[in-house]
Amino acid sequence: MRALFLNFSISAKSHTLFFVGCTALLNAIGAGLIIPVTPHLVSELTGTGIAGAAMWGGFIAAVYAIMQFLFGATIGALSDRFGRRPVLLVSLAVLVIDYLIMTFANHIWLLFIGRLIAGIASATYATSYAAVADISGRSKRSTRFGMIGACIGMGFVLGPAIGGLLGELGTRVPFYAAAVLLAATFMYGLFYMPETLRPEKRRPIELRKANPVGATLYFIQFKNLRRFFIALFLFQLANFVYAAVWPYYTFEALRWTSTQVGLSLAVVGLGFSGVKGGLIRWIIPRHGEEKTALFGFGFSILALFGFAFAPYTWAVVMLLPLAALGAMILPALTGLMSQSVTADRQGELQGAMTSITGLTNVISTLLMTQVFTLATGSPETLYFPGAPFFLAALFMAAAIWPFLRAINAQRPTLEVSRRLMAYAVRRSA
Repeated sequence: MRALFLNFSISAKSHTLFFVGCTALLNAIGAGLIIPVTPHLVSELTGTGIAGAAMWGGFIAAVYAIMQFLFGATIGALSDRFGRRPVLLVSLAVLVIDYLIMTFANHIWLLFIGRLIAGIASATYATSYAAVADISGRSKRSTRFGMIGACIGMGFVLGPAIGGLLGELGTRVPFYAAAVLLAATFMYGLFYMPETLRPEKRRPIELRKANPVGATLYFIQFKNLRRFFIALFLFQLANFVYAAVWPYYTFEALRWTSTQVGLSLAVVGLGFSGVKGGLIRWIIPRHGEEKTALFGFGFSILALFGFAFAPYTWAVVMLLPLAALGAMILPALTGLMSQSVTADRQGELQGAMTSITGLTNVISTLLMTQVFTLATGSPETLYFPGAPFFLAALFMAAAIWPFLRAINAQRPTLEVSRRLMAYAVRRSA
């Protein structure tokens, strides 16, 4: 039997990055594959139209996000105590069983339960990022976070594409496909994933911090991290508009089919992957996390305002690359925040960030779907399908102010980090 802890050779690091990337990829696929089939699946189970399906779909997505919020910090703390490997493997095993259950769901309450379990089991992004932090020096951490982000982006390519195409065979087929892929990844991790957290760096679980409130309160007592968390909250509040209302928006405003919805999300996901896996590895070493994030904020704001008022399909398609360039924000922001804590707090920090992300997912999903329903439910008095995107653009713009304040306070540390990255670039040239 392979030892659970290995001294890190190139091979061990490669196995870790591959497995963690696959786990993040499949979690994103699981979240994304349901998006194209949700309107028709919910309509099938409830007997409502698109406006009613948007309301029910918002509640279902909120259940998933609530579980991510409640369990993100707990799972991050568990990985700091027991290691990254067992946490990731158990989550994959649970997801396999869960997606098989959802394959046969014939009542709306079973769909709710299935998304509840999936939300808990997939709240492992914190553990994935912590595993990458374990094997990465400060100069490589942001770019490797970008690689994991690229896997997540690729999940949003494959997830909606699989959901849209397999959804033509039946609204349950995508869930079965996800279960098969997750089972294959579990087997790979069981035999090849080494443990990344050394025994001497593990620490007991502190119950007051191993929950979304406690973990976040611990970190926001530090003024600079508090500003970063506010920026993260506003950014995610805006960014989740795509997952919340994209299929309903395109069905209603553009009369797209489920296949078109899936392919459009796949294009955005492909752009996200290209940015996080390619562009981010070039732009951060040369311009630093600060400018990279600011570029991303600018592109995102333009895209969101554009979607709010786009009248035709061709206009929406032209805006998709701008939306993809907004993917520069999160890896840069994650890298900046990770530089503010020690190695034994990485899992806890990532858990707190996952909890904030889960909370904003809940709020954004409920808010954006209800705004969409109000803006399209009575065409005689108000008809503005792009209203959620307009609101999201305002949130995205508001995130810039706390981000800049945090950057100004952290600038001396960032200058040291920037010099280290510039030195690494020169050495690799």
